[in-house]
Amino acid sequence: MFHLVDMACVEGMVSKRKGSRYRSGPTTDWHKVKCFQLKTVDIMGHQRDPGQAARVLMADKGRYVGTAVVNFKLDRRQRLWDQVQGLTGAPPPKGLAKEKAEWLRPELVGRVKFLKGEEMLRLVSLKDFKET
Repeated sequence: MFHLVDMACVEGMVSKRKGSRYRSGPTTDWHKVKCFQLKTVDIMGHQRDPGQAARVLMADKGRYVGTAVVNFKLDRRQRLWDQVQGLTGAPPPKGLAKEKAEWLRPELVGRVKFLKGEEMLRLVSLKDFKET
């Protein structure tokens, strides 16, 4: 059944334990299984706020599609920031105002994992990156 849901490119499915009844609030009788996909997109900027996970701003064919959290270990995260520092200074994309964002020249791509079923990326995490 999950294979069919995944092939339909929807967000996921909700399953319930046989014989259980609906009740409001948290329960272990109902379970949501999410469908994710991987895609390579352009890294167009980044945001780093104290006390929060670093984020990269993503674009697909020049159009902003969402923000991905960077959860790399320290050495890999440092390699990403070293590359980002050499690409800073690009103008912000037209119509996209993000406070505290630093915009990059389009020379870096990222492989992201995100929830299916939406035009904009949701529940996004950066899995890998490379220069184009």
